[in-house]
Amino acid sequence: MRTLACLAVAGLFISLPATAQPDNWQLVREKTEARLREIAGETRGVLGFAAVDLTSGERFGVNENLVFPQGSAIKVPILMEVYKQAGEGKFQLTDRLPVTKASQVGGDGVLRHFGDATSELSIADLCALMIILSDNTAANILIELVGKESVNGTLTSLGFTKTRLQRKMMDLAALARSEDNLSTPAEAARLMGLLYRCEILNRVACDDILSLLKRAEGSEIRKALPAELPVASKTGSIPGVRTEWALVFLEQRPYALAVMESYGVEDEAARDLREVSHVLYDYFRRRACSNRYGACVDPRQMH
Repeated sequence: MRTLACLAVAGLFISLPATAQPDNWQLVREKTEARLREIAGETRGVLGFAAVDLTSGERFGVNENLVFPQGSAIKVPILMEVYKQAGEGKFQLTDRLPVTKASQVGGDGVLRHFGDATSELSIADLCALMIILSDNTAANILIELVGKESVNGTLTSLGFTKTRLQRKMMDLAALARSEDNLSTPAEAARLMGLLYRCEILNRVACDDILSLLKRAEGSEIRKALPAELPVASKTGSIPGVRTEWALVFLEQRPYALAVMESYGVEDEAARDLREVSHVLYDYFRRRACSNRYGACVDPRQMH
């Protein structure tokens, strides 16, 4: 009887359906999560990130709800507010604004070298300088145009409770008082997803914004990816802080990625952004091409 009972139990295990075993892809995901946690644990600063597959909604996150200073990455909500108000008819992107000594600040950009009120630039050109060259003077002129309260009001209306514009660029006194421009990886990734799906502006405005972000300089996320892969991003960097908000236009698996580090030491943050970017690209690339059993099928070879 004991032998029969053992055989019966053995039969139960043998007859379990194949679906009872862990899905192979889940094992890949677990390895990816472990590596990402490793990267966050190895840095001497505080690293947070959020990544969202814009096709399926699958996400990764470490410290994704922590609040981080943003540096120039906060220029993305400023840019959105400019296009929003232009769409409401408050001004036209072709309107011209003077570059004055009162608006000029140091840091990135070229407008700080202009004469006092000797030049006028269109709002569209100021947007281009603010994003592509991360021009701080251009950003401050645009903040004056749309107003901090309007930027934050729009963010609140979209459900963003922690992303805030609280100071102009290079306002070191405000920075010393911890009146900083803030966001979280989760909110930044969500905002980039809204831009990708164009859920907050008209299609022309979204396309213009994404075109500018694709030309923005200094992306660490882009450095870890194939050169031909389109990326729309904005970086931010102040002493001790490095951030980047990005859209990676991976065929079949586009994803939003926001990576942030504070209390940074030397060049660790730049390295961390590249490593997080590489690990997530490797995951989503395999996800994009694999069938349910793990064989990679290149759709370009099916014709």
